[in-house]
This record gives sequence, structure tokens and C-alpha cells, in this order.
Amino acid sequence: QVQVVEAGGGLVQAGGSLRLSCAASGHTYGIYAMGWFRQAPGKEREFVAAILWSGLSTYYKDSVSDRFAISRDNAKNTVYLDMNSLQPEDTAVYYCAVVSHAGSPYRDREYDYWGQGTQVTVSS
Repeated sequence: QVQVVEAGGGLVQAGGSLRLSCAASGHTYGIYAMGWFRQAPGKEREFVAAILWSGLSTYYKDSVSDRFAISRDNAKNTVYLDMNSLQPEDTAVYYCAVVSHAGSPYRDREYDYWGQGTQVTVSS
């Protein structure tokens, strides 16, 4: 089992920045990748970004690739999502997830463990 805990959400004005963090604990030796997803009210959960635990590859939703950056600190079993130039359409609950096997990092069904989510609200 892997426990996943997100932190860092909040309220920010349009154009502002936030940093989300995601700490994994438990059986972390088998982590293949960690990802961020988000779900806005009335919408389906969507992929935002992911990173292989090796750090060799990162993946982004097209609309955030020039504004968001995902990184990881293996020593702390923590992944970060730096979000810049935030827009109201970025408002959502952001979820961190862990996948323990090779697969597409874009698909939420590939992920084995999920955090409880952290709210990000961007005001106009």
C-alpha cells in the first residue's frame, strides 16, 4: 500500500502562482510514476501532468505545458506541481496519484493510489 497526501492548494488571483506538493509513503519502492489530475465542478477528471519516478520523462496536458512544471524529490518521496499564470479555468480539485506499473501516465485508470485532493481556486 502507498499513502498519498497532497498539500498546497488555495485561493489565488488570475495570473498568480501556486505550488502543490504530493508526498507518498508506505511501499514506495515500487513507484513507477506519479501524476496530477484535476476535476472541476460538473466536469470529468482530467490529466494534468505526470513524471516517471526515474525523472527521465515528464508529461503534460497541452493547455498547461507552458505554465505548469512537475518535478520530484526522490529522497523525500515527493512530487511538486508548480503552477504559474493561473487562470480561472484552472479552478478544480487537484488529485495526486501513484502508479506502480509501466503504462500510460495519461490515463487515470492506470493509477493505483490516490490522494484526497486539494482545492485550487483562481479568481478573475
